[in-house]
Amino acid sequence: MAAKPGSKSAFVLFDVFYEDGSRRSNRKVPAEILGGLDGDEPARKVIQEQDNEIAKASGKAPLAISQLVRVGAKKK
Repeated sequence: MAAKPGSKSAFVLFDVFYEDGSRRSNRKVPAEILGGLDGDEPARKVIQEQDNEIAKASGKAPLAISQLVRVGAKKK
């Protein structure tokens, strides 16, 4: 059975692990920026920008990202 048109998600979800040992789940990244030669690396920039906005609103410093893992992907 063929997939329905438009059923492909516009976002990819990531679990983000920070250097202080904390974790944030299900961070959305636009699917169109991923893939190609850079793989999932563009997601780091998008999530860092999201973290900067959150930090600005909360008044706390943003945390350094240590690892990104796609939700549902097997850990390496």
